[in-house]
Amino acid sequence: MDIQHVDSRPAPGLILQRLGPPVIDKVIVEDQTFLIQRPSASDKPIDAAAPDAYTPYWADLWPAARMLAKVIQREPWTPGIAALELGCGLGLPGIVGLARGLKVTFSDFDECALRFADVNARLNGFTDFQTLQLDWRCPPADLRFPVIFGADLIYEASHAEMLVGVIQRMLASGGTCWLTDLERVPARALHDALQQGGLPFEKQLVRAGEPGGRRMKGTLYRIRS
Repeated sequence: MDIQHVDSRPAPGLILQRLGPPVIDKVIVEDQTFLIQRPSASDKPIDAAAPDAYTPYWADLWPAARMLAKVIQREPWTPGIAALELGCGLGLPGIVGLARGLKVTFSDFDECALRFADVNARLNGFTDFQTLQLDWRCPPADLRFPVIFGADLIYEASHAEMLVGVIQRMLASGGTCWLTDLERVPARALHDALQQGGLPFEKQLVRAGEPGGRRMKGTLYRIRS
């Protein structure tokens, strides 16, 4: 997720220390293998006693990220198109975008997520990319992308309006935004916010495999400006 309570966030160094030493997983997307480094103890609370305990959502490779990675791998891209990944977390979809010739900017509210996305892009041999610490509540007014994508971004209904606002501000005219979601209860708020914002969208069933052979299904949103 992009949005966390700023005042409850421990220092990045402390977060990374408590999440344990990193491990590297091999992630297969279609016929291509990518290396993804992640914290080894992402399931341990940073400070469970705090009233607004920090939750490192970015530290796991969620099913919707695998779904989005498959979508990006299959899409016929024109090399060199600029793309923005929202709530990048560990960065798998953006890295697949780099492999397909996109000029990717990884964005997240969490500095720790951006560190891992940077490391993972380099781990897969890429150096021509950007990172951007992005607060959905105040997106830059002068930065637009013809391609935006993101995975598993709606955990609370209140996030939907902010997400749609970011898309409206940062998606270039004639551009397309790809979002994947597991259709949790707050997804209804995303439907409503997109309609109220005047952004046409289409939905499509998508699937992805998980370690251990489990198959997950979700929804792909294709949103146009």
